[in-house]
Amino acid sequence: MNSRPLAGQVCLVTGATRGIGKGIAVQLGEKGAIVYITGRNLDTSKGSVGGSLKDTAQIIESRGGQCIPVQCDHSKDEDVQQLFEPIQREQDGRLDLLVNNAYSGVNTIMKHSGISFWEQPLTMWDDMNNVGLRNNYICSVLAAKMMVPRKMGLIVNISSAGGLTYLFNVPYGIGKEACDRMAVDCAVEFRKHNVAFVSLWPGPVKTEMVNQSQFQNDRNEPKGRKALFKTCESAEFAGMCIVQLLRDPNIMKKSGKILLAHSLGKEYSIKDLDGYTPLNLVQMNRVFQRLPFWLNWLAWIIPDSWSIPTWVLAMKGNKMY
Repeated sequence: MNSRPLAGQVCLVTGATRGIGKGIAVQLGEKGAIVYITGRNLDTSKGSVGGSLKDTAQIIESRGGQCIPVQCDHSKDEDVQQLFEPIQREQDGRLDLLVNNAYSGVNTIMKHSGISFWEQPLTMWDDMNNVGLRNNYICSVLAAKMMVPRKMGLIVNISSAGGLTYLFNVPYGIGKEACDRMAVDCAVEFRKHNVAFVSLWPGPVKTEMVNQSQFQNDRNEPKGRKALFKTCESAEFAGMCIVQLLRDPNIMKKSGKILLAHSLGKEYSIKDLDGYTPLNLVQMNRVFQRLPFWLNWLAWIIPDSWSIPTWVLAMKGNKMY
């Protein structure tokens, strides 16, 4: 078995100093890719949750990978444009993968939790969708200029179920649905150039912020939410999925689709760091467990292999009357 199947491939992961972005970059580097990573912090900042570009690079290199950290503020267009110039120059125009992961809205989400959109500051929109939706589009444009001439490449938007149903706040959901639609529409124009674009929904992830948050020890937190994060994905599981997508000779069949990480885990037989496939959030018996008591007894007779079909999920997001 080839332990470095991505040898020679060039990848860019935005927002890779911590969390999912860091986990994706580590997996790509471990599998042999040349990985460019971005973030605002080159070195670890005092009091920050997570790490820095240098921290991520050291982990990748400790696993035998090659990492090129690039300090970049994704809220500044000039920084983003300058990011792609050295990749173009150093890799002879080659870019096999772009992962749009950079996002700066997490602290704002927590700060304004439970506050109605008309009571939130007007800056909420930019906090949710500047380093996120807007930046994803700009990075995708610049990546396309490298991928299209070579007739190959993959772009992945890291999104969430907030693109389907209300989650956290109004600007968040708008941004995530737009990220999903970006993948769908860009794929239409990419198809004749053999470039793929997908949107990936990880499940609940045990990031540094989740591990250090107080909710796991908060007696007032619902037991279901605590249990959810005890059985969730590692920060590297999404990276394992993307490695397999990058290796998939039939990736164009998935282009323009929304992909669920746990479904990819099942399709590609991926095991997480703990040796298990992460929790399937649409596993039918788990869904029934959350229903009223007069229905949740059905959870005990429904097989684990039964999942809610994706077309049923799509109906939940149907806004046509």
